[in-house]
Amino acid sequence: MVHLHAAIGEHAFEIAITDRELQVPADSPKDDLSRELPTLERVLLACRHHEPLSTPSFHSLGGRKLQSCNRTNKTDRNDARGIAQMMRVNLFRPVHVKTLTSQNRRALLTARKLLQEKAIAIENDIRGLLRNFGLKVGIIGKVKFEDRIRELVADLPELADIMACLLEARQSLRERLATLHRKVLATAREDDVCRRLMTIPGVGPVVSLAFSATIDIPARFKNSKAVGPALGLTPVLNQSGESNRIGRVSLCGDAMMRALLYEAAQVLLTRVQKWSWLKAWAMTVARRRGVQKAIVALARRLAVIMHRLWSDGTEFRWTRESAAATA
Repeated sequence: MVHLHAAIGEHAFEIAITDRELQVPADSPKDDLSRELPTLERVLLACRHHEPLSTPSFHSLGGRKLQSCNRTNKTDRNDARGIAQMMRVNLFRPVHVKTLTSQNRRALLTARKLLQEKAIAIENDIRGLLRNFGLKVGIIGKVKFEDRIRELVADLPELADIMACLLEARQSLRERLATLHRKVLATAREDDVCRRLMTIPGVGPVVSLAFSATIDIPARFKNSKAVGPALGLTPVLNQSGESNRIGRVSLCGDAMMRALLYEAAQVLLTRVQKWSWLKAWAMTVARRRGVQKAIVALARRLAVIMHRLWSDGTEFRWTRESAAATA
């Protein structure tokens, strides 16, 4: 067992190596680690204050991340010994490190969602402030929202100045949001996988781009049905003795992707007019189990279908007959 301190991409690591020794000079560990680590059978990196999930060196090594078990005496030697022991008995869970492309796409979607939430929050705060003065905005779209606010505060100069500042901040957020949304549309339009996923009813550019960024590599799932549990869309089973209770969905995994799949399923079930075998299946579940459970079940099935289309390189088939003829 070898215990090392090294740096890759300006991040510090504590490294435990088993199966064979690795000699790394202390003066230049970065170059030697980049050359030697791919030849090892098992390497585990214990991250300190930084998680090197976006460094090219870590991606080239196929990194795996783990939080080590603390011993009574917290020393570097004990940490390295404990990590090496966990590797010997395979007591660790590999974590997939996403590619830089998927991380960039996820950052784009997160930034877009952040600006959208902030703009909606300002609009709700404006409604609340005006309500204290007995002014009700009512149901109004985002395009005519500013004109409606200025109309309500036209006779209140002091309040109009306050609303002008908030409306200016809201307008700035809306403009930046439109810029990011156009970037999302352009990225989805240029990607072949996203174009195939958008052939599914209810799946748009945001959902397809988020799915590609979340799954990253479809081959890391044994089969398409494994995507549903990974996104927290399957029920939790609680067994104890004679009791066998099936609870709600587990809600594990990516919350953003799960919410987008739920929205896509809701759109397919309630807004899409064109009939398909998928909508017929969802309507049957809705009549038997209720609309809410049908939407969750449809969201899980959408994830399965999207993964299968991605793996096979095919497009969505609207009828069962076309699917059978193609097969």
